[in-house]
Amino acid sequence: QGQLVESGGGSVQAGGSLRLSCAASGIMFRIYNLGWYRQAPGKQRELVASITSGGSTNYAGSMKGRFTISRDNAKNTMYLQMDSLTPEDTAVYYCNAERQVGAKILAYWGQGTQVTVSS
Repeated sequence: QGQLVESGGGSVQAGGSLRLSCAASGIMFRIYNLGWYRQAPGKQRELVASITSGGSTNYAGSMKGRFTISRDNAKNTMYLQMDSLTPEDTAVYYCNAERQVGAKILAYWGQGTQVTVSS
């Protein structure tokens, strides 16, 4: 059974940086497309950034230039480097791994890690 575990969240002042990690186990990590999502209180979960199995990346508009997603297939780990953080980045951050199996999407989610940015 696949499992994703996030770490690296915490509290930081505006303008600061954090690096989130997502460690995977029980899945063939290298073939999965990966993503970071976040959910702020009272808001829907939204995509932050994604990285395909081939290494192509995509960022939500407000994260471009501030966040960097990466993966290390040898360590079964995905990262999110977050710089120039603002209070609007405060949310629970979740990692996701998914791949298509026939007509279905096989997806795994982490439990989430809290990021709090104070002004």
